[in-house]
Amino acid sequence: MNPHFLFNALNALAVLLANDSPFGLACTIFTENRSRGERIALEIEAGVVNINHPVWTAPQLPFGGVKNSGYGRELSEAGIREFINKKLVHIAAG
Repeated sequence: MNPHFLFNALNALAVLLANDSPFGLACTIFTENRSRGERIALEIEAGVVNINHPVWTAPQLPFGGVKNSGYGRELSEAGIREFINKKLVHIAAG
């Protein structure tokens, strides 16, 4: 069996297993190949994906999950918008 094919099949299986969850708060990818980690991160259904670091966030970055792990974001400007009630008021001309 071609080792490249096997490796790609294992990556695809790992992504399928990770995404086969009703939750999607955060995930970590450990890899020696940064570009591979970035490609896999785009396929993972999670609100936060860390590459080669188990947990990381910062107050200026939005944080939140997908699926049953939450709706919306907290922290940063995106988080503040979650607590703002917006209203449209239209006044007819004339």
